[in-house]
Amino acid sequence: MERQRAEYITSVLYPNDSTYEGKELRLKQQYFFCSATIQDIIKRFKLNNSNWNDFSKLNQIQLNDTHPAIAAIELLRVLLDIERLPFNQAWSIVTGTFAYTNHTVLPEALEKWSVNMLHSLLPRHMDLIFFINHIFLEDVKRRYPGNGRKCEVLSMIEGWEEKRVRMANVAIVCSHHVNGVAALHTEILKASVFKDFFELYPHKFLNMTNGVTPRRWLYCCNPGLSKLISETIDNEDDWVTDMRMIEELAASASDPHFQSRFVQVKVNCKRQLQHYIEKT
Repeated sequence: MERQRAEYITSVLYPNDSTYEGKELRLKQQYFFCSATIQDIIKRFKLNNSNWNDFSKLNQIQLNDTHPAIAAIELLRVLLDIERLPFNQAWSIVTGTFAYTNHTVLPEALEKWSVNMLHSLLPRHMDLIFFINHIFLEDVKRRYPGNGRKCEVLSMIEGWEEKRVRMANVAIVCSHHVNGVAALHTEILKASVFKDFFELYPHKFLNMTNGVTPRRWLYCCNPGLSKLISETIDNEDDWVTDMRMIEELAASASDPHFQSRFVQVKVNCKRQLQHYIEKT
C-alpha cells in the first residue's frame, strides 16, 4: 500500500485537483519533482565547487508559472538545514538563482495553497514561508508606512480564517527577475496583475517574448526547408535574421511546383527520422 501511494505521485502529471485528495496529490507531485531537481543541481554543483557564493553564477532556475515555485523554498531549506549556511547567505543564493515567468494572467496560473495543507505536508517549508514573508512585509512597512493595503496585497499569505499561500507572490519575492511572454502581456502584469510588486520592484520586471529562434529551430535543423525558402523568395539567407521576409512565401502558396517541393521536404524529413529510429 505504501509503494502504491508513492507511485501515485508520478503516475499522472497534473492530477485532477477538484477534490481535497486531488489537491494534496498535486502538491505532493510538485514538491517531489522540485525537490529531486534541487537536490540533483546541488549534487552536481558540489562535485567541482566548494564556494557557495558561486552557486547562482553557475545555476539559474526559471519558474514557469507557479507550479514549481515551491522549488525556491526547497533550495532555501536545503541551504539552511542541510548545508548549514547562514540565512542571509542562503537567501542571497535563492534570490540570485531564481527567475519567474508568468505565462497567463488566468487564476489557474496563480496557484494558492491552503496553509493547513502545506503545513500538514511540508511543515518546514510553511515555517520558512512565514519567516520570509515576515521579513518581506517589514520592508514593505518601511517603504509604505501606515499603508495596510500594500501589506495585504503583497503578502504571501492571503485571508484570515482560511489562510492560503499565494505562490505567485512567493515566486516574485524569491526571484531576481519577473517576466511576461510578450510585450503586451508584460505591460498587463506591470499595470494590473502585479501592479503593486512593479511599484515596489520596478527593476525586477522585464519582457522576454516567448518563441523559438529560427536560426536554431529552422535554419540549422531543417536545411531542406531553409533552402526551399531561400530559393522561393529569391533571397540568400537574410530571412533568418528578419522573419518578416517569410511573408513573401504567400505569393507561391498556390504554385503546384512549390507545393510539390514543400511536400517532398516533409517526406525527406520523415524518412530521416524513420532511419534514425530504426538505427538507434
